[in-house]
Amino acid sequence: MSSADNDDDLKPSTTPGYKPGAAKSADEYAKLDAEDESLARWKASLGIVPGATTSDAIGPKVTVLTLELDSPTLPAGKKIVFDLKDTARLADTKKNPIVIKEGVEYNVRITFKVNHSIISGVRYLQVVKRAGVRVDKLEQMLGSYGPNPTGEPYTKNFEPEESPSGMLARSGSYNVRSRVIDDDGEVYADWDWSFKLAKEW
Repeated sequence: MSSADNDDDLKPSTTPGYKPGAAKSADEYAKLDAEDESLARWKASLGIVPGATTSDAIGPKVTVLTLELDSPTLPAGKKIVFDLKDTARLADTKKNPIVIKEGVEYNVRITFKVNHSIISGVRYLQVVKRAGVRVDKLEQMLGSYGPNPTGEPYTKNFEPEESPSGMLARSGSYNVRSRVIDDDGEVYADWDWSFKLAKEW
């Protein structure tokens, strides 16, 4: 399968007729419709306050820090967290896939920072393949965020899913490609990892 096919799998869905607005800096958003009280409250919830924003727009708007798989069935103290800066561990999952218990509810959680500007239309895409055939695709919207005035990262929990079960599901491993992308097609993170299903975590 060509890399073009893989990229088609990781294109976000589109709404016919919808065109994203022109990107604005946090400063521009802070000054926009300053007299609208409800809009001012919404902007404040995103950390957009006149005079408190930065016009420094160097580097990516979004930095994805971690990907975590969480489940109420995980044993106490066990965590499945990928630090996206640890490319060696991500690469190691090809040889040593992480283990996910079959037939359990789990959810994906990502932690990210908004460095400058306002983000909207940013989504997380995840394509799962087995033996080169797509078996699942997850697409979740991050929401709208501005740079956090405290400098703390944001965490987004996605809707729970259920892992497959059965002897056939447990045979072999699954390859996953994850991507964080916006409506304009700008990719903020793109990484591969692998997992296998088992009777226990």
